[in-house]
Amino acid sequence: LGICYGNGKLIKKNEKKAFIWFMRSATAGYTKGQYNLGYCYERGKGTDKNETKAFEWYLKSAESGDGMGQTNLGLLYLYGKGIDKNETKAFKWFMKSAISGCVDGQCNLGYCYEHGKGTDKNETKAFEWYLKSAESGDGIGQNNLGLLYLYGKGVDKNETETFKWFMKSAISGCADGQCSLGYCYVNGIGTDKNEIKGFEWYMKSAIAGCTEGQYSLGVFYEYGIGTEKNETRAFECYLKLAEKGYAKAQNKLGKCYEYGIGIHKNNNEAIIWYKKAYDNGIEAAKDKLNVILP
Repeated sequence: LGICYGNGKLIKKNEKKAFIWFMRSATAGYTKGQYNLGYCYERGKGTDKNETKAFEWYLKSAESGDGMGQTNLGLLYLYGKGIDKNETKAFKWFMKSAISGCVDGQCNLGYCYEHGKGTDKNETKAFEWYLKSAESGDGIGQNNLGLLYLYGKGVDKNETETFKWFMKSAISGCADGQCSLGYCYVNGIGTDKNEIKGFEWYMKSAIAGCTEGQYSLGVFYEYGIGTEKNETRAFECYLKLAEKGYAKAQNKLGKCYEYGIGIHKNNNEAIIWYKKAYDNGIEAAKDKLNVILP
């Protein structure tokens, strides 16, 4: 009943009622109820956001063997949400989740092996776990597998396989996969170069909330790649991301103000955004500041 209220299927969506029913289920000892209650606390669904309580309920669910509870508990440990950061424990819970057959856990375990989180870096094992996740239909796992094929990490480089897995990820609705597929079309990786299709997939990715997709969309509008040149839209794309703290967009916004791209020239604004970009790690912004500053 909580799930019905939570997703609005069969009944009008009501997150507060969903929370009430998840609470009843969780306190009765039902592991899925405990997981869903933890999710409500983590995301602030039907109740105030409380990462400490999210941790407590994910832990109950995880200790009872729920795969999603285990992987979400691992994520809290990985990022230090509701509990002190502990990559070793994150890895432990991802492993339990992965072995249980949870595709999210398999993907997260692959991430740990790829980046050496809580364990020694091992790209071959990363490939193996991403593959398990991808073959089970996980969009993020499919995208990550495609990236390993693209760069030859843990497996021989294979652009045909790269394109294949990015396509599967994109079709599944994964925003990162849509962005990656756009990259393949623009650069002719594993397929014929097609900037129009590249633009279309970057657009889908941007709408789905992928930051890199939104940034790339701005670049396409700025230079007229796969679509008509539209500097005003380019500026708007950069502005939205820059205000959220995305360094590359802040640098681009500085350029827009410096040269009047999609907006009137304004050196004062250019300086502000170049400074933000530099503070966030864009070294090239310093050169711009040296030129503009009196």
